[in-house]
Amino acid sequence: MSDLLWQKPGVAVDAQIQAFLAGDDVVLDREFFLHDIAASRAHAQGLRRIGILSEDELGAMERELSALAGEFSAGRFVLDARYEDGHSAIEAWLVEKLGNAGKKIHTGRSRNDQVLVATRMWLKEKLGRTAALAREIATIALDRARAEAELPLPGYTHLQRAVVSSAGLWWAGWAEAFIDDARRALDTRALLDANPLGTAAGYGVNLPLDRAHTTAALGFARQQVNPVYAQLSRGKFELAALEALGSATLDLRRLAWDVSLFTSAEFGFVDLPAQYTTGSSIMPNKRNPDVIELMRATHASVAAARTEIEQLLSLPSGYHRDLQASKGAIFHGFGRGLAALELLPALLANLEWRPRRMREAIDAGMYATDVAVEQSAAGVPFRDAYRAAAEAVAQAGEGRTPEGSLQARVSPGACADLGLEELRERLAALPV
Repeated sequence: MSDLLWQKPGVAVDAQIQAFLAGDDVVLDREFFLHDIAASRAHAQGLRRIGILSEDELGAMERELSALAGEFSAGRFVLDARYEDGHSAIEAWLVEKLGNAGKKIHTGRSRNDQVLVATRMWLKEKLGRTAALAREIATIALDRARAEAELPLPGYTHLQRAVVSSAGLWWAGWAEAFIDDARRALDTRALLDANPLGTAAGYGVNLPLDRAHTTAALGFARQQVNPVYAQLSRGKFELAALEALGSATLDLRRLAWDVSLFTSAEFGFVDLPAQYTTGSSIMPNKRNPDVIELMRATHASVAAARTEIEQLLSLPSGYHRDLQASKGAIFHGFGRGLAALELLPALLANLEWRPRRMREAIDAGMYATDVAVEQSAAGVPFRDAYRAAAEAVAQAGEGRTPEGSLQARVSPGACADLGLEELRERLAALPV
């Protein structure tokens, strides 16, 4: 390992203790390394603007940061046990290449504000991807809702057959859900869009840092003004990001449950694309919806990450090393969550309904609600109409068809009035 900036003369570093302190930093910082390099470039530009670096020193530093980013992206530079973390690797590279000029990169910085700005930039990127996927999923669902608006599908409450429904209503429900998920991800990204670079370890530094420049250079919407709040936001913002992701993975879990049930032999409403199933290792007759089941499991990882960070935040104000653990939580939460969401658009675009099985599952009793509502509309008190329909459930379907039931469901948003144009307008109104 390279020399530690904070190492005191005459004090030996215990390898076992240092390994515990470092934790998974080197491995995790591979995920944030390019963002750390970008922030280091902006910080160097700021140092030049206040006279800490000369123009030549800045030029050399920017050249070497670009070279390091290229070497890392190409796999020729690897963060490994030679370094304490990603930040020390950047400094070590600059010192090796530039000597004393390279040692100036850490002026006015804390390792804490380095990781804070890098993870903040990473979270903005991941929330943008969450929103983009939610938007794509909603678009597919809206398109299929329009195409399959009149395709009858049994509707369930309490997992029991309830009423006649439609594939269009089912699709439109998921479309609206993921439109809201996209909105929440974008709103959360706006909350996080605050630059903590230049707040050091939570108390600022005795230099007139050009924080306005670094805010603009890194594409942040605003400064995070107060250094104490920069520390208070660490963990709180990560928690908000995971909650936004969790909105989408919660919907994914429930959607996956529907698909799991619909593909079972007992329902038989859906055929999955072959690549979304696997063969049984012991039962030759089976194809298993493993991908769907692992999608269903994904929210557990996001919820676990959220819980881990929430438990870290039982701290007083100021920086505490406990917060180091938040890096692993967001890495694993977004790693699992986005991987599952990435697979969903193609699944939704390619799953196929089995209309005959769906129609066969619609029994006479599923028209009973139609009978009761029609009588109520004709002037019969609903409680009386309800009781009469309940007593004649077996005859409720006489003279009725699924299509007729769907056409009569005219309340706004229901099967005969899906409101797809309004949903499409909401989708189009989402910011980029």
